[in-house]
Amino acid sequence: MKKIIGVVFAAVAALSLGACGSDSSNSRSKLALRVIHASPDAPDVNVLVDGAAVLSGVAYKEGSGYLELDEGTYDLAVEAITPAGNVVVIDLPGTALDRRTDYSVLALGKVAASTLAPLILSNPQSPIPSGQVRVRVVHASPDAPAVDVYLTDPAADISVETPITLAFGSDAGPLEVAGGNYRVRVTLTGDPDVLFDSGTIALPAGADLLVAAVTNTATGPSPISLIVNTGDSQFEILDAATTADVRVGHVSPDAPAVDVVVDDDFGAPAVEDLLYTEVTPYLNPPPGDYNFKVVDSATQTVQAINLDATLEIGTRTSVFAVNRLDTGIESLVLADDPRSIATEARVRIVHGSPGAGLVDIYVTAPGTDITTVTPAFEDVPFKAETGYVSLAGGTYDVSVTPANDPSTVAIFATLPVSEGDVFTVIARDAPGGDAPFGVILIDEVD
Repeated sequence: MKKIIGVVFAAVAALSLGACGSDSSNSRSKLALRVIHASPDAPDVNVLVDGAAVLSGVAYKEGSGYLELDEGTYDLAVEAITPAGNVVVIDLPGTALDRRTDYSVLALGKVAASTLAPLILSNPQSPIPSGQVRVRVVHASPDAPAVDVYLTDPAADISVETPITLAFGSDAGPLEVAGGNYRVRVTLTGDPDVLFDSGTIALPAGADLLVAAVTNTATGPSPISLIVNTGDSQFEILDAATTADVRVGHVSPDAPAVDVVVDDDFGAPAVEDLLYTEVTPYLNPPPGDYNFKVVDSATQTVQAINLDATLEIGTRTSVFAVNRLDTGIESLVLADDPRSIATEARVRIVHGSPGAGLVDIYVTAPGTDITTVTPAFEDVPFKAETGYVSLAGGTYDVSVTPANDPSTVAIFATLPVSEGDVFTVIARDAPGGDAPFGVILIDEVD
């Protein structure tokens, strides 16, 4: 499999843009405030200033640029968006803010562990010396113990370098270093094994950066990633060894066992003898451009799918072989997001049944007469999917009917879910095709 060289090019470009972002001059008449979502199991949030939303739907690892406010005292709050309604999870009433200061508020900790709390950092507004870049580093991963952070020349031997040692919730800086190329490596404190390696990144002169080590919810072996806020925008730097994960599912009801061949390596298929309704674990190739062929396992001469795909760093992708063999198997490619959220279950429903036609989908309390309610999703065509739907913990009836015909239930399933669960449910034909219809249930957290 082919690897893309230089996986941090996008990050380097974004850093370069960040060099002309923030104004650290005392001439400003307003203070600056930014907010960063760094809680890995928390839902999307709204940020309130004096009861009014100034930021809406901020997801994990997202953050704002600086918001300008007049000097004064404010009621600051962060509210979580949950299936049961919005709930204030961080409340900072009567917070005095000075116009000569830049403020950063990070939401840290985990909801499930009841450790969610704000970290407030303040920087006096001052010019960055010529040729320098200003960096503040935060340990924002509740899943990592104390760490050593090395910011060095890309070729430096860290065994002779002095690290920055940080416990969770602590920070270092602001530090001022010469603009140029650097490499960030992170180890457990006192341990030589590297947990995170950024590869070479550019820190341009004039940039004013907040760098937070957060829990990695992308792919790859590293337990952390870095989020970098420039004052104008925010982006993520992944470990240089981060993969581009892909899995394959057999959802073609009349097709035999299949092999999945990558880049024409028929002698060593990536997947062998995959049966109807089976879904592989994730494969972990490096990011890059690939060709996937789905062929019959018996002879490898019947080519059902020939797919060229670019797998991006840090992503998870599902490739499902759908439709009937006698009418033409197709590839259904979906972007996966299995992050577990402590305040909700997340369920995605995929229409993978060629025999069912256009359908309505009902997600209801147990025992509900669906002829009396509106479908959650109407007129869903074959190969469509709902996206991840947020549900409160509980038990649900999932009913699939022909469109506009609630009296005819083609698929019925009882689905118990708890907060933190993530499921993908695929509607399918019976083996051979058509009714009786059923589902493939994929537990994304296990």
